[in-house]
Amino acid sequence: MRALLALVTALALVGCAQGEDEELVVSAASSLTGAFDDIASAFEKANPGVKVKVNHAGSATLREQILEGAPVDVFAPADLTHMVQVATAGAIGEEHEVFATNTLLIAVPAGNPGDVSGLDDFADPDLLLGLCARGVPCGDLARAVLDSAGIEPSIDTHEPNARLLLTKIEAGELDAGITYVTDVYRGDSAVEAIELPEDLRLTTQYPIAMLARTDKPELASAFIQFVLSDEAQAILTEFGFGTP
Repeated sequence: MRALLALVTALALVGCAQGEDEELVVSAASSLTGAFDDIASAFEKANPGVKVKVNHAGSATLREQILEGAPVDVFAPADLTHMVQVATAGAIGEEHEVFATNTLLIAVPAGNPGDVSGLDDFADPDLLLGLCARGVPCGDLARAVLDSAGIEPSIDTHEPNARLLLTKIEAGELDAGITYVTDVYRGDSAVEAIELPEDLRLTTQYPIAMLARTDKPELASAFIQFVLSDEAQAILTEFGFGTP
């Protein structure tokens, strides 16, 4: 039904476009890079004359940009906290929808030169270790995992988003970090994964909503419905995201 609704809305938008390009600005968490780029391309294909510009950054950075008045039509952070903060400020135009989930694991450079075996190693001051910063979804979730495990970590770097953390691990600048499953299993990542214990696999939910200031409410709504459609959900699954 959602897929049919998205298609009907898409056809209506095509009829209204009258040959003029419309740009939709989507601010999406950095961990959605790749998945949302493909979703944007699929939406554009279904809606000739529409251009989706995806702005990827850490959820906290995107939140601040929105609250400072950035021209954004759709917001998709990596947790509910940042969506609630934007909604509390009156910047959300409708109720949010959860469209995906994600979880964490330990990432190490190829070959695991630091001989990391699990969460206990995050208390080792001799290792170079990284997390996402506090206030960033992947950072807050990682700290919740470490707290639950009773580990006081020895962290050398606090990165502003999951992608930057993974880049340092790939380059061998860190012995290990805790990041999203989706970042490690992209397929082109030069890292190895160490799974967390099952009872510590905390999950984050990804919400999406239209911004109150958008001047393209029908287009923004159509994009959100497309993200919830079977076609877009299949793309998210390919990138390792869980279903809502």
